[in-house]
Amino acid sequence: MSAARSARRADAGPDAGTVARPGAPADAPTTAEDDAPGPWPRGLSRQASMRISDVLAALRIEFPAVTNSKLRFLEEQGLVEPLRTSAGYRQYSPADLERLRYVLREQRDRYVPLKVIGERLAALDAGEESEPVALVVTEDGVPRSGTTDARYTTAALAREAGVPEELVVDLVQAGVLRPSASGHLDAWAKDVVLAAAALAEHGLEARHLRAFRSAADRQVDLVETVVAPWRGQSSASARGRASTVAAEVGELCTRLHTALVRAGVADLTP
Repeated sequence: MSAARSARRADAGPDAGTVARPGAPADAPTTAEDDAPGPWPRGLSRQASMRISDVLAALRIEFPAVTNSKLRFLEEQGLVEPLRTSAGYRQYSPADLERLRYVLREQRDRYVPLKVIGERLAALDAGEESEPVALVVTEDGVPRSGTTDARYTTAALAREAGVPEELVVDLVQAGVLRPSASGHLDAWAKDVVLAAAALAEHGLEARHLRAFRSAADRQVDLVETVVAPWRGQSSASARGRASTVAAEVGELCTRLHTALVRAGVADLTP
């Protein structure tokens, strides 16, 4: 039984984990499955009432890059199993949403492969692993790097980051930040500006940061090479896999870069 199917074993309601086996008399002996603690996360509604657009809106508060294709790919991998309406539309529950958050966090923060995440979800469902805290994330309650689909002008980004607008302008002129065709900067630009502001306190100016932009571009080129076989396909599954692999390889590149910089810095200390 997949992790997601385990979660679908019961219907909505607080007593979902103790629903009687179909066709069994009320006084029938319980089985090991009857005694299972119920699918994780416990205590959240399993009433499927959210459309995929609702789920994306909720997830993008914490994961701005998540897409429709990504959710479909995770479904194909058996990590979540939304209900289907008679018309074939997917419907998710708050419990489904939390499982998706768990999967995305494990990928983003710990670089865990999907197969291992599925095994951990199955262990959580069976009560064999300590439960992570199931938090329903809200826009006001979650620290995040940027707002959903945020688009900043240089002035708005400076205000949001609490830095002089001149710093943002310098980063754009140095090519560290790249505005879109409309002249706006994306949500990730805020992280860049905050890091640049901290480095400026040590005397590093925007022109000194061009090397970081160049290094990042080379790493993105490597990731693009890895995912090229899936990007060339038109199916939702291929696009979802491309998104998953790109995120995983990109984070590994970041991890490698960080380790190399730390090793080099360690050599500078006596």
